[in-house]
Amino acid sequence: MKLVVNVDGGARGNPGPAAVGVVVREADGGLLEQHAELIGEATNNVAEYRALMLGIERAIELGADEVELIGDSELVVKQVLGEYKVKNAGIKPFHRAVTEALAELPSWSIRHVRREQNSQADELVNRALDG
Repeated sequence: MKLVVNVDGGARGNPGPAAVGVVVREADGGLLEQHAELIGEATNNVAEYRALMLGIERAIELGADEVELIGDSELVVKQVLGEYKVKNAGIKPFHRAVTEALAELPSWSIRHVRREQNSQADELVNRALDG
């Protein structure tokens, strides 16, 4: 089963109060679930990685064998694809966890989109941060 997972993370202040948003859809676009969660104090990049990890975990728990991940953090997407090195020591454990989780999936892809094309996940983050 293929799932399409939009992810977003954000922090107010950097670091500051942070949240993640995940939208899981079937390949035909049908909404399976949405999730928003406060994650405490974090940087924007940590929040983006935490959102990605949550999206991967949800897809695996829902039985996906193919996952298309979509996010608006160019840095995170390019680090996961190996196009950018992970230089920040604080990000390395999150990158490693994502890489290990993706290894559990028979097939996956990840792509970067502009924030406007990731509006549902972005809205979930902002809703969580606004309380």
